[in-house]
Amino acid sequence: MEQTSYVVVFPTIFSKNKIPQIVTNIKKILKAKNQQFRTVKRDGDVILVDANDPVFASSAINLLFGIEKIAIARQVRNDFGRIVSEIAAVGGNLLLKGERFLVRVDGLSRGFLTKDVELAATSEIIEKKANVGAKPGTEQNHDKILYCHLTRNNAYVCIFSDDGMGGIPFRSDKHDAVCCIFDEVSAISCYETMKQGYNPKIIVCYNKKSELINIAKMANQILPRLLKEEVSVEVFHIKNVPTGKSRYSRLVSMILEILIRNAESYNISHVSVPVFPLTLSNGFVDDLASRVFGKKKMPILPLSGLDLGVFADARELGLERHFQRMTKLFSRQYEDAGFARKDLDMVLGSRQEVSMRIGPNNVHDFLDSLEIIRI
Repeated sequence: MEQTSYVVVFPTIFSKNKIPQIVTNIKKILKAKNQQFRTVKRDGDVILVDANDPVFASSAINLLFGIEKIAIARQVRNDFGRIVSEIAAVGGNLLLKGERFLVRVDGLSRGFLTKDVELAATSEIIEKKANVGAKPGTEQNHDKILYCHLTRNNAYVCIFSDDGMGGIPFRSDKHDAVCCIFDEVSAISCYETMKQGYNPKIIVCYNKKSELINIAKMANQILPRLLKEEVSVEVFHIKNVPTGKSRYSRLVSMILEILIRNAESYNISHVSVPVFPLTLSNGFVDDLASRVFGKKKMPILPLSGLDLGVFADARELGLERHFQRMTKLFSRQYEDAGFARKDLDMVLGSRQEVSMRIGPNNVHDFLDSLEIIRI
């Protein structure tokens, strides 16, 4: 078999039964990113993408959910000698002077043990790279992992690999959910809503004009994952927000009402509640969920099961510099409070709809489309 390099996509354990949806999403994201490809097909429990530019294709695919790992790998026949030889060749090209390496092989072996491949490949690499002093490492102490995955007929020796986003494939739940971005926590909540398979209808709320740039940047990390070439976002200006311990609760309470009304207007079945429940009283969180149920909609609390893992998702959204502010949001004491109906009417009257084509100028296009920015 002629040696071929593929982008190899490894689904998460929760996505093994949803591979057709991942294949569909891969084709959509490659089309949206103008990446040319010949085929997207399945080989056992992995997905192979034959792309014109594997580097840019793998970067685009890694925006998707439901993926544990993505790699650029060489395909060879599932044969002991061919596998050992290919791992040694890849290791010979990748290892630098004095580096410690670890060979890892998993999948379906045929007439041999994966451990035997690891030992044989390690020995051959030591022999080939003796002149640069490459040494075998351990699980705890290594510079590079040389990874190989075996399917029934083929072996994939990875040249490069990166961690995926996890979760389950976007739209695999087949339900829409309305969600809101108004601060860092709500942005992560929207991200987690997508990660759980829902198709979000995103709205944006802001209190001060100075908040819009950060909100636009956070939205820009989420919008390209919608697998659409054009998107529309509704924007609401929330005024008369009080200060003090009740401010956040009043803000969330009003935003939830906007979300519910939005869900009713567009006949959307689920509402994503944009809070981190661990920082709020059980009574307040229960009240938020009950209000959604009361309108015959299903509430989603995407952040209810997270702990410090929330910071990993924040990092994915480019929020590292906001960690200190997020920590304050999580640790602050809040008082439960509602909102005035006249204030809600004012917010609903401020509605603007922004339509834009997904691309490198999303942030500028979003801000330029808002009338408030041009005033």
